[in-house]
Amino acid sequence: MNETKNKKFDLKSFLLRTLTDPVLWYTVLIMTALMYHYRNRDTVKTDDLGYVYALGWGLCSLFIGWIIFRVFDYMKKHNFLGFFMYTALAVVFGAGVRKAIIRGKEAYPITWGLWFLTPQDSLEFNFWYAAAFYLLFMLFMGSVIYYFTRVRYRIFMNFLIFIIPFSIYGKEYEKMPTVFIILLAVGYILLMVYYRQLTDTESTVFVERRKSWKPIAVYAVIFAAAAAIFPKPAVVADRTVLETLIDADQFTDKLNAMLDVFRDTSTGDQFRSNEDQTLVYEVRADEPLRIKTATRSTYDFENDRWSIEDMDSRFSSKAGKPPVNIGAHMGIAGAVLEAASLDSEFSEKYGLAEFVKSGLDEPELREAAFYSLSAIVGMSQGTDMAPVPQFAVEMTNCSRRGDVVALRGGTVYAVDSRFATDEKYTFSYDEDTFFMSSRNNEFIDQLAQFDYEELLEDTSNVLYMNLDDSSSEDYRQKCRYADLDCALYEDYLEYLLDYGGKTDIKALADEITQDCKTEYEKALAIEAYFYNNNYVYDLKYRKGKGENAEDFLFRTKTGVCYEYATSMVLLARAAGIPARYCEGYNMTEHIGGKYAKDTNYTIRAKDLHGFPELYIRGYGWASFEPTVTDIAETGEKKASTATDMLSYAGLMILAGAMLVLLFAFVYPMLSHKWFIFRGKKRMPNDAVKAVMHRICKVYGIENVNTSKEAAALVHEMSGADITDTAELFDRSVYGDVTLNEQEKEKAMNEYIRAYDEFRESRKRRRIKSR
Repeated sequence: MNETKNKKFDLKSFLLRTLTDPVLWYTVLIMTALMYHYRNRDTVKTDDLGYVYALGWGLCSLFIGWIIFRVFDYMKKHNFLGFFMYTALAVVFGAGVRKAIIRGKEAYPITWGLWFLTPQDSLEFNFWYAAAFYLLFMLFMGSVIYYFTRVRYRIFMNFLIFIIPFSIYGKEYEKMPTVFIILLAVGYILLMVYYRQLTDTESTVFVERRKSWKPIAVYAVIFAAAAAIFPKPAVVADRTVLETLIDADQFTDKLNAMLDVFRDTSTGDQFRSNEDQTLVYEVRADEPLRIKTATRSTYDFENDRWSIEDMDSRFSSKAGKPPVNIGAHMGIAGAVLEAASLDSEFSEKYGLAEFVKSGLDEPELREAAFYSLSAIVGMSQGTDMAPVPQFAVEMTNCSRRGDVVALRGGTVYAVDSRFATDEKYTFSYDEDTFFMSSRNNEFIDQLAQFDYEELLEDTSNVLYMNLDDSSSEDYRQKCRYADLDCALYEDYLEYLLDYGGKTDIKALADEITQDCKTEYEKALAIEAYFYNNNYVYDLKYRKGKGENAEDFLFRTKTGVCYEYATSMVLLARAAGIPARYCEGYNMTEHIGGKYAKDTNYTIRAKDLHGFPELYIRGYGWASFEPTVTDIAETGEKKASTATDMLSYAGLMILAGAMLVLLFAFVYPMLSHKWFIFRGKKRMPNDAVKAVMHRICKVYGIENVNTSKEAAALVHEMSGADITDTAELFDRSVYGDVTLNEQEKEKAMNEYIRAYDEFRESRKRRRIKSR
């Protein structure tokens, strides 16, 4: 069937064809997945809002991609002029990228290149930098995907393009949403099959694309369902080898220098969505520990930020080589008991004679050895702070050649230069059992009856009066610790009781501690408050602008360790207990020995943790754990959760795909019924034309054939006779004859017989092929 009349440009058909282009939609899908990663993490606090943000960029990609694909179509037909058009397009996009970078750099501390390489969780969102990334990758992705599918088909190059989004997510240990993973995988397979390049040979028969869509669709559904539903083993991958393939020395050095503005503050962003498996330390210890690397004393409600002050950074000892005194065995309690045993007047003044006679229940003094793995994971610089275990007494040894010093915050600092990337540290620390003893608690209660500053001064005086050359190192430690607390306690009261004067925090602290008699009981009550009042630990929760500890305590009740630790510090201060915010690691992974022999614990970047320390009069600084985490997040649990999510998504995709396929396979029958229904309402001439086109479509006859040739092909394929319809078609189209209802009915009847014969012929062929 060949109509000789010239066809006019059909805008509707053109738009439908170009806007449903699978290459364009695959490009849109990749850009949507990429821009989800570069979403505004400050305001986009839920996955749903993140998808909305990404879909906004996806709509932009559909519009911009449609335009650049029209340029590419023109280039295929006009190579010379097309080259200049593409150059102009590149110049326009390049100017847009440059403009966006310039705008983004205003009042922002780092360059675009460093922003791109830096984990987004550690930076504030920059819309203009994100826009620059989008423009750059939109042109790049559109160009290479179009070229390697439509111009020069290369399946390997398309595979490299396919893994780009995964590599961008992977560089920051962020999990790509399951829906993107499955859609990208299915889209890649469908695109590669649809644009395959095959030729007929003796062993290979080329099947037209329009005849192969059903098996391709079935394969895609089976692939998506199998990949998503079938159970997968829970594997925690060791990425160390992969991460060390890239020499990141120069980048790390620059990153450390340019992010220096963030060093003295903490906003808690480093804890959110933190699933970084990078190895930090291997440790030999007798138990899980909280590790402290920094303390911060000043909280800014407006910016929800902790800052380092003199109380944290001043030296509390002279710089030198280990051993370095950090605390004292049993804290100030051990120093007070020592003074009471040496001076009867002191003992009588504070009513300690009974305790001198019976003693206290001493915690066991233990040792922990830390081995830095920074060099193994490819870091060019070590840290300037040592990993100090909770209730640390002394840094007993360190492989560092330079000097170290203890800070007032109870941390150990490398003087002049950083610790090495393969440093080894050894600490002695008290087992966390002091307050488990009723005897010890009675001792603390006894001391709480007296003026505490006077008690500290008297203790220091007694100890130093009895200090001589024969005194043991343990005794000297008690002297130093008592002297330091005596000197700093006034500062503790001045700086570490500030809770911003918030009346709601004060009222809550009073309510929580109203039945408590001692400071330690108050501390435990505040710690338990979060466990008993429906607070939620959520690594994915994103705080909105202006949210701070007050919002966490009274409104959202959702956050990470930063919010819990901050809130307990402020509540403790409101209850009259000096407190400070600490950062370090939560060491719980009971695996070691991979790089350092005889170790039994491993610390990874994901173990980064914030916790409070409270000054309990009569003992000193003690750490607490208010963060609500009912189930320790192990690698196996995460893998299981990811598998469950993938399976759930797979079931949803499978259900949707089955509905689509069901509709696709019943579509011919529905379409047939609908055509007959509409044919009854058409005018005779329109009905005959539609019948001829419909028969050719059903039989797969191309429109290069005449109506008589089409009738012959129909008869050859199924035995059906449509010669009357062919004649009526020629009279209507070429003879401008007006047909009547009887002729229309004759054509419709021939269509029905041709359709039925076509189905019967297919059944016969299938039976014969068996």
